[in-house]
Amino acid sequence: MKKLLILFIVLMACQQQTSSEKLPYMGNTIYEETDTIYHTIQNFKLVDQDSSIVTNETFADKVYVADFFFTSCPTICPKMKAQMLRVYEKFEDNPEVVILSHTIDPDYDTVALLKDYAERLGVRSDKWKFVTGSQDYIYDLAEGSYMSIADEDADAPGGYIHSGAFLLVDKERHVRGVYDGTVPEQVDVMMNDIEKLLKEYTDEK
Repeated sequence: MKKLLILFIVLMACQQQTSSEKLPYMGNTIYEETDTIYHTIQNFKLVDQDSSIVTNETFADKVYVADFFFTSCPTICPKMKAQMLRVYEKFEDNPEVVILSHTIDPDYDTVALLKDYAERLGVRSDKWKFVTGSQDYIYDLAEGSYMSIADEDADAPGGYIHSGAFLLVDKERHVRGVYDGTVPEQVDVMMNDIEKLLKEYTDEK
């Protein structure tokens, strides 16, 4: 857990230091003689609030923002939700941008509960997906792919510990930004970076 926390802090620092027009690639990068291999989100299979299967293919040709939460979270999740709603509203009419929220408490956060949660927020399931799966699977995805923190902790409020990170993922499944989803100014930066990332694809055409 300490290693993951240090990694998150390093990623945040790297994100804040960048000033180039093109967004950086976060995570481990392998440089070979003829190729550069960037950290890539692993293949996954989860279930959303509509009981639909969600995989990497669901986000084909889309940029998405990922986070980890649980509906009964008494601490940072309400702040994250309020900030992610800002992202939803800004890009609601842009079909290239979607949101992916993973519950870290799948035993409590059933599909039906996630459906109710989304409906109370007033968001569309094609735009903002709340997904669940086995706890171990989600934790492995959080730590292994998204370089995020998710774990049970009896001493933590609500019984779980997780980061408030919002992670910006490009169309090739590379993490291109890490932001504190509890800080409005960080989310402002992320929304600007989403525009930059979309422009990268426009410039390539």
